[in-house]
Amino acid sequence: MNTLLNIIWLVLSGFWLFLGYMLAALIMFVLIVTIPWGIGAARIGIYALWPFGKRVIDTPTAGVGSMLGNIVWVLLAGWWIALEHIVSGIALCLTIIGIPLGIANLKLVPVALLPLGKEIVDA
Repeated sequence: MNTLLNIIWLVLSGFWLFLGYMLAALIMFVLIVTIPWGIGAARIGIYALWPFGKRVIDTPTAGVGSMLGNIVWVLLAGWWIALEHIVSGIALCLTIIGIPLGIANLKLVPVALLPLGKEIVDA
């Protein structure tokens, strides 16, 4: 079932979300100082490409550094990637088949806004 959902997800929104994350990663890599955020954007971009069968959990050892990093992320790229998730989620919810995918998309908004201090694990 996860494979079928992932294929539908990939066609309807996953590829475009992946491109958004990769654009953010590229921008972060060019700015050199923000390379750690670029690595995080690429990691979450791969997750956004094929999300079913995985889940995001909070890292209990994340501290103040991750909070400060999340503030920088929101200012540089997080807000427009979260907006991409919201628009895609609403568009998917307009069809019966897309409702579960739209809900999954909207669940990714907090991850898009505050990715540091999170870990992607198999479900």
